[in-house]
Amino acid sequence: MTAATTTAGPVGRLSPVVQYALLAGPLLSMLDSSIVNVAVAPIARQLHASLPVAQWAVSGYLLALGTGLAATAYLSRRFGTLPLYGASVVAFTAASAACAAAPSVQVLVLTRVVQGLVAAPLVPMAMSMLFGKNEVTKSMPATAGMLLFLGPALGPSLGGALIGAVGWRSIFLINVPTGIAAALAVRRIPASLAAGRSEHARLDLPGLLLLAVGLAVLLLGIGQAGTLGWGAAACWLPLLAGGVLLACYAVWSGRAEQPALNLALARRGTPALAFTLCAMASVVTFAAVFLLPVFMEDVQGHSAWAAGLAMLPQGIITGLSTTLGQRALRLMTVRTTVLAGFVVLTVASLGLLAIGRQTPLAFTALLLAGRSASIGLVISPMLAVVTEPLDQEQLNDATTLFNIWQRIAGSLGIGLIASVFARVALSSGPVTALHVSSILITVIAAAGLAGAPFLPATKNVVRYGR
Repeated sequence: MTAATTTAGPVGRLSPVVQYALLAGPLLSMLDSSIVNVAVAPIARQLHASLPVAQWAVSGYLLALGTGLAATAYLSRRFGTLPLYGASVVAFTAASAACAAAPSVQVLVLTRVVQGLVAAPLVPMAMSMLFGKNEVTKSMPATAGMLLFLGPALGPSLGGALIGAVGWRSIFLINVPTGIAAALAVRRIPASLAAGRSEHARLDLPGLLLLAVGLAVLLLGIGQAGTLGWGAAACWLPLLAGGVLLACYAVWSGRAEQPALNLALARRGTPALAFTLCAMASVVTFAAVFLLPVFMEDVQGHSAWAAGLAMLPQGIITGLSTTLGQRALRLMTVRTTVLAGFVVLTVASLGLLAIGRQTPLAFTALLLAGRSASIGLVISPMLAVVTEPLDQEQLNDATTLFNIWQRIAGSLGIGLIASVFARVALSSGPVTALHVSSILITVIAAAGLAGAPFLPATKNVVRYGR
């Protein structure tokens, strides 16, 4: 009996232990991208630091995460998918414990940078195993969609609840038992789910430097824009420098024998369109996830815990819709499925205009759940377009590229929407700001709807080589 069948339940399903092992790492990584946002002020007070310095506990993590993504594809080839994922889980858990024990803000920022670097492989490596070619991973488990979309949504609310009850160190300590359990569960992941190490892997040092520095500088510019505004030179200079470095890497990667990250998918029409539409759907979804908890707490007067509960149904519906999207592909084409998803997303985004100061939480929760039902119809089919034709080794490059693109596009899109919200709120109030932002979100969803007809009109996808 093979490892795959001993650790899987019925055909086409992963055992609960293996699912936990594959999902705990990405969930912790994404939670820590947002959960610390609500801890900056308490950290500054208790560690006797200024707010700008304490803010680097957030910025340092995100910059390190982007830098680590640049090396992820090469590390997976050098050491193998499963060893890299397992080592990242262990290192992330240790870094979380170090963050919780940090005696000063300088040490905290340093440990957060380490945490971001080791967190980088968690999402793309887990995705490559979840979307692998083994019989037990032909479809993404519904629990994966629930947890991966619920994590970013509940991050700020969970962080607020933990800080209020225990203190800011608890948002890092909670990772330790979860990470230890995940590290033990990783040993149950069948080796057949993951690509092994390549005997011929070579380090593309020039390309790695161009990609890593370009990503870090670009993400720094996006972060500066959120703090200083999009018109500040401190924003545009790193944005331009990062863009130039990434453009140089794109040229370099086309000539390198073994580029740090293979950009072949990005150079072909259908996968590039799928990446773009996925980014649009993510921006539309997570912009609302970013804005509404703040609105529910600061404008409507609800507690962080109540706002978190209102976000809960959308995570559950997202997971169920992920399975629905996969099943829809058996009956409909990719084009039809994604079109249906974007129609729902566009119409439901218009519903955000109905939210005001006195809107009941139940209505907001219902509206968010309706919007999230479209995510499985949009993202699952488009990921199938990208991943289905690839072998297991190519999946690591594809999922890493997908995560880099999502991070850049998502940060830019959400940053622009957040800046619009902040500017309109100053002049016309938060309710008007939410409505203006909702119109912008709807326009992005409509743009995705306009691009969906260019997706394949068949249920099958073709192989995309380099």
